[in-house]
Amino acid sequence: MNSWPAPSVTAPVVATVELPGSKSITNRALILAALADGPVQVAGTLRSRDTDLMLDGLAALGVGVAADPGDPTLVTITPAPLHGGRIDCGLAGTVMRFLPAVAALADGRVDFDGDEQARSRPLGTVLGALRELGAAVDGDALPFTVHGTGALRGGPVTIDASASSQFVSGLLLSAARFTDGVTITHQGPPVPSMPHIDMTVDMLGAAGVPVTVSAGPDGVASRWQVAPGPIRAVDTTVEPDLSNAAAFLAAAAATGGTVSVPRWPEHTTQPGAQIVDVLTRMGCTATRSADGLLTVQGPQRPAAVDLDLRAIGELTPTIAALCVVADGTSTLRGIAHLRGHETDRLAALTTEIGRIGGLCVETADGLQITGVPAGDLRPALWHSYADHRMATAGALLGLLVPGTSVQDIATTGKTLPDFPGMWAAMIGEHDR
Repeated sequence: MNSWPAPSVTAPVVATVELPGSKSITNRALILAALADGPVQVAGTLRSRDTDLMLDGLAALGVGVAADPGDPTLVTITPAPLHGGRIDCGLAGTVMRFLPAVAALADGRVDFDGDEQARSRPLGTVLGALRELGAAVDGDALPFTVHGTGALRGGPVTIDASASSQFVSGLLLSAARFTDGVTITHQGPPVPSMPHIDMTVDMLGAAGVPVTVSAGPDGVASRWQVAPGPIRAVDTTVEPDLSNAAAFLAAAAATGGTVSVPRWPEHTTQPGAQIVDVLTRMGCTATRSADGLLTVQGPQRPAAVDLDLRAIGELTPTIAALCVVADGTSTLRGIAHLRGHETDRLAALTTEIGRIGGLCVETADGLQITGVPAGDLRPALWHSYADHRMATAGALLGLLVPGTSVQDIATTGKTLPDFPGMWAAMIGEHDR
C-alpha cells in the first residue's frame, strides 16, 4: 500500500470544515426508501465507498437508483419487485448486516461477498436470526447466500447482539415487510452502540413504522417489536456525519487550535455528536451558534480521561490518539467489541501507538494509555489495517509528529470521499 506523508503543523489549527452527510443515516435511509410504498428522494446522501456499495447492492436487487446529474448527493430511490443478484459488501458493516434481510424478501438467489478483511467480521448472529425467521441462508460469514422467496415469515427471535448493534438494526429496518413483523429479544452482555439502534427506531418512526421498545430488568432496552405494515415514502435530508467530524474537531484539541463545523444539529440521534462532550472533558471549550456553527477551542494540552465508550466505540481511535499526548493516564473502557470491527482496533491501536513511541496497554475491555509530550514521539509509518478510523487517527498524530506517514490513506474513502484534501485544506496546505 502507498504511504501518505501526514501534514504536520507548527501553530494551532484554525479552520472551518464542511462535512458531507452521515453514513449511518444515509444507509438506513436508503434501505427504508427501497422498501417504501413509493419513490423517495434522499438529499445530502453521502457518496463514499460504503454508501455507493449500498446503492449498488439495492440496484442489484432491482431497486431503481438515480442520482441527480447536477448533484450526486440527491438520489431518487424507486421501489420495485426484488430479484436475485450479487452484492459486494466491501468492508461495509451496514451493507453486510442490513441487506441480508432485504435479500430474504427478494425472489431469487442473492450472493454476498466482500473484501478479504470482511470475511472475518461476525455475521452469524444476523444470518442465524434470519434462518429462525424463515429464510434459507447458506453460510455464517462472507461469502454467504440468501435464497429469497419473495417473502419472509418473521415473528419472534432471540439473539445475542453484544458484538454489534447492527444485528438489531439490520432486522428492524426490513421488519415491517415481514409477514408477521418481528419481535427481537436480546439476551447476552450489553449491546454496544445503542444510540445507533435509537437512530434506527427514530427513522422507522418517521417512515410510519412504530417500534415498541421494552427494557430489561436493568432498565436498558432489550426487546424491539415491529408489526407488519407499509413503510411510508418520506423524502429525507441527511445530516452531516458527526462521527467524521471527530478527527477534525480533535485537531483543535491536539494543537490548541479552533475548528468549526457548520450545520451541527441541535438535536440528533447520531452517537458521533458525543465527541463534543469527550473533548470538553479533555479540556476543550465548545459553543454552538443559533445557526448551527459548532466551534471547539483546544487547550494547551489535552487532559487525561477515564471513559466508558461502549455507546460510541467508533470514536475510540480518535480519542485514543488524543490520549497519546494527554497529560496523565487515560482509561478507555467498554469497547471489547472493537476487536470485531474493520480490524481488531484494540490490538491495532496498541501496536501503532507503540510504533511511534507512545505508551498503550490493551486491557480486557479497552485500552490504558499514558500520555507523553508530543516531542517525545517519533515519526514512523502508521499502519491503517484497511480501517478508515485507524487512518484518520494516524493523520491526527501526524499533526504533532513531523515525518509521520499513514499507510493506505485511501481507505478513508469508506466514509469520506476526499479525506486527504479536506485535511490539507484544514491546515492550509492545499498543494501538499
